[in-house]
Amino acid sequence: MEKYEIYHSPLEGRYPSLSMKQLFSPLRRSETWRQLWLLLAESEKDLGLPISDEAIHQLRENIRMTEADFNTITSEEKRRKHDVMAHVHAFGQVATEAAGVIHWGATSCFVTDNADLIFLRDGFDILLPKLAAVIKNLSDFALEYKELPCLGYTHGQAAMPVTVGKRACVWIQDLLMDLRNLERARSDLRFRGVKGTTGTQSSFLQLFNGDRTKVEELDRLVTKKAGFDSVYTISTQTYSRHVDVDCGNALSAFGSTCQRVGGDLRHLAAFKEIEEPFEKDQIGSSAMAFKRNPMRSERMCSLGRQLVNEARNTIDTYAAQWLERSLDDSANRRTCLPEMFLLADALLLLLNNICSGLVVNPAVIKRRLDEEIPFMATEGIINRMTEKGGSRQEAHENIRILSHQAAAGVKQGVKNDLLERIQRAAYFAPIRDELPQLLDPKTFVGRAPEQVVIFVREEVEPALTKYGESISSMEVPQLHV
Repeated sequence: MEKYEIYHSPLEGRYPSLSMKQLFSPLRRSETWRQLWLLLAESEKDLGLPISDEAIHQLRENIRMTEADFNTITSEEKRRKHDVMAHVHAFGQVATEAAGVIHWGATSCFVTDNADLIFLRDGFDILLPKLAAVIKNLSDFALEYKELPCLGYTHGQAAMPVTVGKRACVWIQDLLMDLRNLERARSDLRFRGVKGTTGTQSSFLQLFNGDRTKVEELDRLVTKKAGFDSVYTISTQTYSRHVDVDCGNALSAFGSTCQRVGGDLRHLAAFKEIEEPFEKDQIGSSAMAFKRNPMRSERMCSLGRQLVNEARNTIDTYAAQWLERSLDDSANRRTCLPEMFLLADALLLLLNNICSGLVVNPAVIKRRLDEEIPFMATEGIINRMTEKGGSRQEAHENIRILSHQAAAGVKQGVKNDLLERIQRAAYFAPIRDELPQLLDPKTFVGRAPEQVVIFVREEVEPALTKYGESISSMEVPQLHV
């Protein structure tokens, strides 16, 4: 019962994947810090500093954290009010031969900032294949329904038809922009490296007796060992918090896409045209047992809104920084950075689950089309009468009168009988046999089917090429709540 007595973030237990939660766990953070201290000591030793082989061995053998390590850290931080130094002391207690050289020449941001850059990089590596899978699922859906006409909507009102597949391509196009943005944010990441207290590397220049070449090589060595291709030449005590802004903006844009897609799906569910998956034992309402609420799409809108707002924190934090460093970034980044990635991960699980099981109801789509198509066909009827030698103005007036009569009936709950009125009208006798063709919904969707094919072939498939193996091995995520 003890775990139920204190608050736990819903992001911990309800929504994201295990891999993302593990990435931002205290264990991963602590072990990453230890790994960074090992990389620093190895590189310093390689460049001539007096660090023994045994010291390196003990550091390497004690990367893995134990319960006792965490207990020591908790005790030390309570005493010293400094988290990094608490970790330094705890590491030194288990790697005694290295205790005097751990963190040599470094400042706290050597571990905190470099670790955060590792987590940002690895976080994007978790998100990107999942986003690619969403795009693949939706593109398959778009191709399957590329020719199925459905009502378009502008201003919330019925408009000229599109196709179910074409509408899905609108979502895909936005998701492709998100894929590009996340890829760019990931590829732009560099390592903070070995910079010292204000970014000048002066402490390391002292360690190496003014040998600038060795300091530069130290920076390069640690960066390479950490798995980065490049390092920020310029930093203060921290890497620029504008990096967090860039990452946050990319994630925020994805959050807004999720709200847009989720909103569209909720409207379509209200029309009963398209529905999200609904499990056999799922309950839509505690009171109204008949309901099939689009709870996945609603949750997606909710978490998407949270992600957009969370990313705003990175902008405020960057703007609030003073000169070479101020610590008012620290506390909120402990929650802001992980939660942006946890939210994005949760949204991708939702999107993948939804897009893998969308239910299309063609009969409902046709019924709704049939209610509106007679009005939409009027321009084509006018044009055809004109082609037959009639007056465009006379045709327009006849259609206007009949349309208003039919519309008045619709408002009284009567079926739209505009087609029947046109068929009975003597004026339209010259095109009476052509009316079924003029009212075929497929004649109203323009190039939508071929647009879907071209879009998938020329834009979607090239963007997904690098993710082929990940997509093929990815299973449909199951929601736990």
